[in-house]
Amino acid sequence: MDEDVMRSCPDHAVDRGEQMREPDEVAAMLRLKALGWGVRRIARELGCSHMTVRRYLAAGGWTAYQKPERPRMLDGLEGWLAERFRQHRGNADVVRQELAREHGLVVSLRTVERAVAPLRCSLQAEARATVRFETPPGRQLQIDFGETRVVIGGEATRLYLFVATLGYSRRCYVQAFRHERQSAWFDGVEGAFAHFDGIPQEVLLDNARALVDR
Repeated sequence: MDEDVMRSCPDHAVDRGEQMREPDEVAAMLRLKALGWGVRRIARELGCSHMTVRRYLAAGGWTAYQKPERPRMLDGLEGWLAERFRQHRGNADVVRQELAREHGLVVSLRTVERAVAPLRCSLQAEARATVRFETPPGRQLQIDFGETRVVIGGEATRLYLFVATLGYSRRCYVQAFRHERQSAWFDGVEGAFAHFDGIPQEVLLDNARALVDR
């Protein structure tokens, strides 16, 4: 065996399978192959599997090993996951339940948490970047609608949640409706006034189509 090649090959007694090899070991594989050595003989000499030798010889040199990616159950649902994760304000378990109901995919909570981990970081960053506008007591009531799905009588039902929040204390009032029409907005506001036992100086809302003409 060539003396330079011998020096470049550390003495390995145990086959390390598909473990990454050092560049000098790969160079030794190529030189031994050029000397007429067979793949299995090279593998025994360098203490690695014959498949590792074949891979490097086929590549013609050292390359970073890339573990093949297996298809995942949630592949293709990235957009759906992002939309539902934001809709449910980071509640991965609710997303998991909707996966089963709408897509027939029964997965563990940990699987969903891994899939939405980048989205959770994004939500946390947005929350840190949000500065709450302070108002004095009795000044402002903020109102909005959200939505969620619940199971009623074994059937998934969409519910619309009217949410009213006092600007100073951040106390909330929530009322569920089957729709988001103007009557629901009015009933929600009246319910909030009764719940807080008073009327603020102003009510703040986005451009809700049921309430704003222009």
